[in-house]
Amino acid sequence: MPELPEVEGVVNSLKPVAIGKTIEHVEISSVLQVSRQAGKQAIIKGSELEPFKQKLANAKITQIVRRSKYIYFHLLKDQQELLLVTHLGMTGAWFYVQDTAEIAEDKFRKHIHVIWKLDDGMLLVYADIRRFGEMRLMTSEDQFPPLLLMAPEPFHESALNHFIEMSKLTKYQNKSIKETIMDGQVISGCGNIYATEALYRMRIHPGRKVKRISQKRLIPLFQMIVDVLNESISAGGSSISDYRNINGEAGGMQDRLQMYGKKQCPACLIPTKQVVLGGRNSWYCPSCQR
Repeated sequence: MPELPEVEGVVNSLKPVAIGKTIEHVEISSVLQVSRQAGKQAIIKGSELEPFKQKLANAKITQIVRRSKYIYFHLLKDQQELLLVTHLGMTGAWFYVQDTAEIAEDKFRKHIHVIWKLDDGMLLVYADIRRFGEMRLMTSEDQFPPLLLMAPEPFHESALNHFIEMSKLTKYQNKSIKETIMDGQVISGCGNIYATEALYRMRIHPGRKVKRISQKRLIPLFQMIVDVLNESISAGGSSISDYRNINGEAGGMQDRLQMYGKKQCPACLIPTKQVVLGGRNSWYCPSCQR
């Protein structure tokens, strides 16, 4: 699943090509239409498909920002401000092309679900192989309360104190540190890849309960998480599987990861182990991480 650095990469590549453009027309795949007829809300949530298309048509994209793992498209239509909140799920990707045939990888071309025709003649295309992504069209965040529960951005000056205070709560004290830092109400945007990496670099076992980690150690752990996220942003994110930016390019952080998906510890060279925490596989070194 794309995490904060990957979403940051998408937003940074969307901004110069999409801000200021007007969405002239919206197309939705037959797959989503059939899914809706079957009573399911695949990708487009909280709205019927036709009203969704009509509301987006002739809306101008005024700003694009990242919030945690979400992309916020700020829109203006008939002097009304709209907010389209999107999540890439596990395999979602945006592409900026003249024609869908320009999307190089067949696995994305076969799973195009939403197309925006822009007033510059280009297409902004959303493809999603597993259809776990989301699009919600609203007037403000208040219309989808879970957004209001997200932790501050990890780069914000309030984020460290928020992390420390949340870690003191009973509900987190008895949880593993890995599950806790992957919780978006504790730290925004840190998922399995970067939690694994930060814990390894800090030599902390992912299954260690929060109550067994001192505040003195939690502070540098938080800074390590921020450092790892920044390193990944600089490297263009991690393309472990399906992450691509809007030009179809892969990231490079996967080549810098020291623990995620590794069979051997790079420090002591012994085989790594795996444990499932919060439904996710966690790699760790049984010697270096305690």
